Amino acid sequence: MKNKIEKLLNTSKQVISDCCLANGGIVAVNSTMPYYPKDAVSYFYIWPRDASYICLAAGAIGLKDVQENFFTWLSSRAEGWKQTGLFYEKYYPNGLKALKKFQPDQTGSVLLAVYNHFKNDLSKAEKYKKLVVNSAQGICKVWRNDHFIMPTHDLWEERLTFPDIKDNFSYSLAACIKGLQCANKLFPDKKYIKTAGQMKQILIQAARKEKNFFRSFGKLNDKRIDASLLGLIWPFDIVRADSALVKKTIKLIENKLVEDYGIYRHEHDDYDGWMFEKHFRSKGAGYWPLLNFWMSIVLNKMGQRNKALKYYNKVINSTNKFIPEQVFNNNIQKSVSPLCWSHAMFILASKELGFL
Repeated sequence: MKNKIEKLLNTSKQVISDCCLANGGIVAVNSTMPYYPKDAVSYFYIWPRDASYICLAAGAIGLKDVQENFFTWLSSRAEGWKQTGLFYEKYYPNGLKALKKFQPDQTGSVLLAVYNHFKNDLSKAEKYKKLVVNSAQGICKVWRNDHFIMPTHDLWEERLTFPDIKDNFSYSLAACIKGLQCANKLFPDKKYIKTAGQMKQILIQAARKEKNFFRSFGKLNDKRIDASLLGLIWPFDIVRADSALVKKTIKLIENKLVEDYGIYRHEHDDYDGWMFEKHFRSKGAGYWPLLNFWMSIVLNKMGQRNKALKYYNKVINSTNKFIPEQVFNNNIQKSVSPLCWSHAMFILASKELGFL
C-alpha cells in the first residue's frame, strides 16, 4: 500500500503540472492529454474553486510556482472581477467567462487559498492586496444581513437560491465565512468580520433547529443532505469536529449518501459526465473519490482514524494510475479522468493521515 500511495503522489504531481497553463491558469482537467478518455466531457476550463483546492494541495506536496501564477491569472485575466470583486462559475483559459453563474464559494475559496499560501509570512501577501481586498469587498457588497442580493448557484451547478426568499446554501456561506476571515487576517477590515459574523449566525441557527446541517435554508428550507456539508468541518472550520452538529451531520451523510464506503454527492444523482456525441447520457452517478478523501480528512479530525482509512483505501484499492471524477459500479460508463481536484484531495488526505 505504501508503494502505491507514493506512486499515486508522483502521478498527482504530474496531473497538477499538466493542468497548470503557461499563463498561470489552472484547468480542472487537461483534456488535450493523450491519457484523457474521449467519451468523457471536456473540463478544459478554470473553476476558481477547483484551482483553489489544487493550490492547497500544491503547497502540501511542495510545488511552489503554482499558487502565485494562479493568483496573478485571477487578478489580470478573470473577466468581470475588477468591476465586481467576484469570481463566477468557470472561465476559458484566456479569462473570458464560460458561464456567468454566481457561485459565492468560488470567491471565498480563492481568499482561503491566498491566505494558506502566505500564512507563514503575511507580509509577502502585499503584492496580492488588490486581489484580496477587491474579492472580500465583492462578497460584502452583494450580502444584505441574511442573504445575497442576487440568485446563487450551488457548487454542483444544479440548484439555486433566491433573494426574495432569503435562502442560502450552507456550503456557500461556509466558504464565504472562511474567506472573509482569511481576508481580515491578511488586510484587516471590520466589514469583513461583520459580514462573516452575520453569515455564521444564521448558518448555526438554522442547523441548531434541525440539530444538523443541511443543504440550504431561508424562508424555505431544503433539508436534504449533501456531501458538500463536509466543507463546513474542513477546510472552512465553521464548527468543531467533535460537536454534536457535526456528529449528526456525518451520520446522515453515511446513512444517505454512502454505499460500501463510496460517497455520492447527494441522493438521486444522475450526472455521470459520460457523453454520446454532444449529449450527456446521465445514466446515474458513481461515487466521487474526492468526497472519499474529504470524508477521510473529516473523520480523522473527529478522532475516527480507522474509519477514515476505510474511505481513503476504498479509492486507493480501485485506482490504477489516475483518480477519476467518479467510479461506477459497471464497466460501461466512462468518467472524467484524471480530475485534478480528485488528485488534490488525495494529496490533502494523505497529508492529514500522515502519508505525506
